[in-house]
Amino acid sequence: MFGLSELAIILIVVIAIMLAKKGPELARNAGKSARILKAEARAMKEAEEQQATDTPPRVIQGETIPNRTEQPPADGTRL
Repeated sequence: MFGLSELAIILIVVIAIMLAKKGPELARNAGKSARILKAEARAMKEAEEQQATDTPPRVIQGETIPNRTEQPPADGTRL
């Protein structure tokens, strides 16, 4: 029967043979995917910059709370 070291060597050889056949194709596909991801990220960044320059910031009107000069109660209740 095979021992653990023999099985590991056989597994490594099988993986190396499969990688030799499929390696260039896998590397090419990974490169294409990286280029697509980079282009999409650049397009998103440009769209965000374009949107930031197109629309002015919204101003929401509200009421202000005057500053309180008194101290909060000692018993921990809110005013």
